[in-house]
Amino acid sequence: MGQNKKLKLEELKRLDVDSYKKAKKIPLIVVLDNIRSLNNIGSVFRTADSFAIEKIYLCGITACPPHRDIYKTALGAEESVTWEYRESTLDVIRELQAKGYKVASIEQATNSVELSDVQKQTKIAVVLGNEVKGVQQEVIDASDICIEIAQYGTKHSLNISVCTGIIVHHFSQMLRD
Repeated sequence: MGQNKKLKLEELKRLDVDSYKKAKKIPLIVVLDNIRSLNNIGSVFRTADSFAIEKIYLCGITACPPHRDIYKTALGAEESVTWEYRESTLDVIRELQAKGYKVASIEQATNSVELSDVQKQTKIAVVLGNEVKGVQQEVIDASDICIEIAQYGTKHSLNISVCTGIIVHHFSQMLRD
């Protein structure tokens, strides 16, 4: 068989929290619109850390660190990733648009664009919605684009943490090219 050997943590050469905070980030912002699961929130933090995104906005009912259930899945990423709580998702996306971000709601909508067909962006903010209700309609209406991930099975949606991983990986590749 192959000669692959699992790397030890010290062999991964990861940044410490202070170095990470000073490191260059990709111009990608994740906006969580009324996420109810603290485990999902923690998973988003961990994904955001992994891809060195700029910031997370926690909006509406989305819980904020510190919280034991966020920590369980974030594994400390809530300390490294820049985040901010805001009550209104709509206010956040309007402010981001004024700063030159293209705002994309991740939602199945009448004119949504398949993720693989999205044109290259330089600054993007993605909005991920509530596990049951999705992104608020008023937020969709104010967004520049709706993006959908193609699915081929019987379920009509992905878990928000899985969806975030797919979306962030895609834009990470786009923004690093």
